[in-house]
Amino acid sequence: MLSQVRTTLSRLAFIAVFGASLAGCGNADGQATNEAAAPAVRSYTDYMKHQVELPANPERVIFIGETTSDMIALKTEPVGVPKNWAEGTVYEERMKNADDISFPVNLEKALSLKPDLIITGNTDEKEYEQLTKIAPTIMFDTFAPLEDRIPLLGDILGKKQEAEQWLADYKAQAEAMWKSLAESGMKPGETATVLTYYPGDRLFVMAKTGLSQVLYQPDGLKPTAQVQSVLDENVGFKQISMEVLPEFVGDRVFILTPVDSEAKQSTTDMMQSQIWKNLPAVQNGHVYTIDILKSGSDALSREWLIQELPKLLAK
Repeated sequence: MLSQVRTTLSRLAFIAVFGASLAGCGNADGQATNEAAAPAVRSYTDYMKHQVELPANPERVIFIGETTSDMIALKTEPVGVPKNWAEGTVYEERMKNADDISFPVNLEKALSLKPDLIITGNTDEKEYEQLTKIAPTIMFDTFAPLEDRIPLLGDILGKKQEAEQWLADYKAQAEAMWKSLAESGMKPGETATVLTYYPGDRLFVMAKTGLSQVLYQPDGLKPTAQVQSVLDENVGFKQISMEVLPEFVGDRVFILTPVDSEAKQSTTDMMQSQIWKNLPAVQNGHVYTIDILKSGSDALSREWLIQELPKLLAK
């Protein structure tokens, strides 16, 4: 997770030396600096209360987080991203023009891209301070609902109109999807649960992230009472035990297929257990699988998911 990112002392030293050299160049060429037109800036306070001077219309943006494709939806291509976050996603090909800043972030590479803005989903203050030495940096809540996230990002990027248009188009598509599903037999009030395994035989129920954000809509499927309690905790997911599955699983259950081989085996073991086989959703054939890498909360994955859901539920 991003909060676990740590950088080396050598990288810190590099930034300090580079910053000093930039200051020296500014002094040596003060006339050229003064003659250059200063870019328009504005004051902005991010959700972690950092006050930042942002360029009014940033053009070279580094994005560090799992919702990178939000930028593509707003017709803005990042200059740098951790490409290992995009591997296997529905938007991987759309990241081909961005430079790879790796994960953990390679500060030297990020610096070389000369960004005028860095957007990070990490709330680690030490990393934040390191990034601010490269460019104005804001912390961005990548777990925020799409309806909140897209307008906010549009404001940050100077793309308010694009954000409004994309969100309106997406909402229209989603409403049409749910209407179609209702007409084809989905009953009002049906519940759903999203599950996945992590390495270490750890079973998680998904809450305020990824596919769950698509499902739990006014016209869509509903969380069970136990899943709602996790949503009320305002977390992305929560580890549960196999024994409590009957309490969490609703009328329909979605399995996010893991990447890790150990987690895949845990998933297989769960689906062969008697607890699993006794679940009404399983007995009714209401079990669906989706590649976890394609189930993200980001804009382009959301577009893909509302196209895929009718195909899944028709099976």
